Amino acid sequence: MLKFLIADDHEIVRRGVKQILGEAFPQASIEEAIDTYTLISKAKHSDWDVIVSDLAMPGGGGLTALREIHRGKPEVPVIILSIYPEDQYAATVLKEGAAGYLNKDAAPDQLVTLVKSLVTGEEDWKGGVIVNQKHTPVHHTLTGLPHLQLSEREMMVLRMIGAGKTITKIAEELSLGLTTVSTYRSRILSKMNLRSNRDLVNYTVQNQLL
Repeated sequence: MLKFLIADDHEIVRRGVKQILGEAFPQASIEEAIDTYTLISKAKHSDWDVIVSDLAMPGGGGLTALREIHRGKPEVPVIILSIYPEDQYAATVLKEGAAGYLNKDAAPDQLVTLVKSLVTGEEDWKGGVIVNQKHTPVHHTLTGLPHLQLSEREMMVLRMIGAGKTITKIAEELSLGLTTVSTYRSRILSKMNLRSNRDLVNYTVQNQLL
């Protein structure tokens, strides 16, 4: 019997993914996780054919979970779902060991096709992300843009700065200290080789990150 694990902090998303996979794989056992901690715990203490995880979740997010899962069970394929386009995060999650990356706006049959390719061991899947039998992704349309080096939280801060929000406002919205947000800002500037908030704003606009 196939075993799938779905992780997302929004019940409506979990329910939707569960329905999609349940219809495509009626004999499969499907469990859920509502946050990063639960996902990592369930992933470590049971065997799964495929894990489908949201990128942004409480407790660190899908990228944090992916690293932990890949460290302990590198053979388990993890598909990352996200509201962000491929060119913003796909390179990062694939580099960390994800078997695939899909935007949440993708058609349900794309998810089903990708999952089928992983459980049947097909050579590859000609979709938004190509995945080979060893789960080593070969991706297209992805470039070496500076923002692809950023962590999930750094990317979030970059977007907020790009939207014109102050450090104080960002700290309030993310429930972080001013020093922490300032540290994120410094890391972003360093990684992207930029000098000021104006540079960050211009970058987000030019690369359509807002």
